[in-house]
Amino acid sequence: MGLFNAILGNASSIDIEDVVEQLEGILFPGEKVESAFRVIRDKWVFTDKRLIMIEVQGVTGKKKDYHSIPYKSIVRFSIETNGTFDLDCDMKIWVRSMREPFERKFGKSEDVRSIQQALAYHVLCD
Repeated sequence: MGLFNAILGNASSIDIEDVVEQLEGILFPGEKVESAFRVIRDKWVFTDKRLIMIEVQGVTGKKKDYHSIPYKSIVRFSIETNGTFDLDCDMKIWVRSMREPFERKFGKSEDVRSIQQALAYHVLCD
């Protein structure tokens, strides 16, 4: 289902160790990657301090846009679980001073409740 999810633009889990290696120089000392997801070439990385969205640009993919959102800037978020005919899950995150939310689709095999729980912890408890 990984290729099918990629074609549809759905997110799939990726190895945290690979992400940490790719984010060398981006993460500050002691910052820990908790989970990471790939949507075709882009990535969403959840650390213990922030959400990092990596947009891969260009044909070669060498150009990347790193968008960092501290959890304290997230004002609300929503998770829409999959249904009978709608097989994907949606996650929306509203950031202070932005009108439109960041939005990403996840495949039905992803554990969006764990993502929501981690996001809730950082937004509500930190």
